[in-house]
Amino acid sequence: MIPSSLLTRRDFTCRTVSALGLALTGFHLETKAAASIRHRFLCCDYQGNKVAIIAADGSVEWEFPVQTPQDCWMLSNGNVLVCYRNGAQEVSHAKQIVWEYKTPEKAQCHSCQPLPDGRVLVAECGLSRLVEAGRDGQIAKEIKVASQAKNMGHQFRGTRKTSDGHYWVCLMDEKKIAELSPEGTLLREIPVDGFPHAAVKLPNGHLLITLGTAGKVIELDKDLKPVWQLGENEAPGNPLRLPAGCQRLPNGNTIICNYLPGEFMGKQPQAFEVTRDKKVVWEFTDHARFKTVNQIYLLDLPGEGKKGGVLR
Repeated sequence: MIPSSLLTRRDFTCRTVSALGLALTGFHLETKAAASIRHRFLCCDYQGNKVAIIAADGSVEWEFPVQTPQDCWMLSNGNVLVCYRNGAQEVSHAKQIVWEYKTPEKAQCHSCQPLPDGRVLVAECGLSRLVEAGRDGQIAKEIKVASQAKNMGHQFRGTRKTSDGHYWVCLMDEKKIAELSPEGTLLREIPVDGFPHAAVKLPNGHLLITLGTAGKVIELDKDLKPVWQLGENEAPGNPLRLPAGCQRLPNGNTIICNYLPGEFMGKQPQAFEVTRDKKVVWEFTDHARFKTVNQIYLLDLPGEGKKGGVLR
């Protein structure tokens, strides 16, 4: 890890784009042409093996080592919930693990979610199940999920429980999203043209879906008809390599985590914000300190913006 005091402005890029589409790269320029969008956020660095809080000026406020983190949340008590290869942890600002759920041997965890009743939803690849873990770290509820995936680690990605008690599961290698009842009954399967990493149900009933190596982000309406999509080369300066985590903002914009595999690592922004008309208005790039940013949780949404829940 390179101390922030030794980083030059060229080591960090948090790029904003003006209304004219002119990119300001390498460092912040305080000019009238620059847009005012900056974000403070929590993020997972999968290959960097850490979770971190990034200030609006790009400095690292806080970080904690975690093995291949895949999902993260900021809790109301200020602690961070993060899932890692073998479970999920709640970590305090003082970097103490105050709660943990460990998956059984040979299982992998790629998704977690804090629930209103204090439990934590964890998706366990290998065991083909969802569990709700209690505050004692033990399983309070188990939901079996049928999966035909041959690669254990590729069974599930983003998994969420919605306010109606339904579970939405990204069956990555099977190229489909499953909706399950509160009891675990399969209600429907939604085939998609790619490997889903996130499926976020929006307040209007739409689904926002990232499709991994297919290089596409789509939004489907209640009838599963596409109403918006971002193709591989439609976001200026941000070709989609592997869109993973995403977050829909109250203004309709979308935050996309662009996981950069192999040859693409270190060569373009790791996350960006895009408008409905596909203009990039914010970017995050810090290749000196981060490798593969696969999840972001914005920390600067106004109170009104959280009334419907954090949409990610």
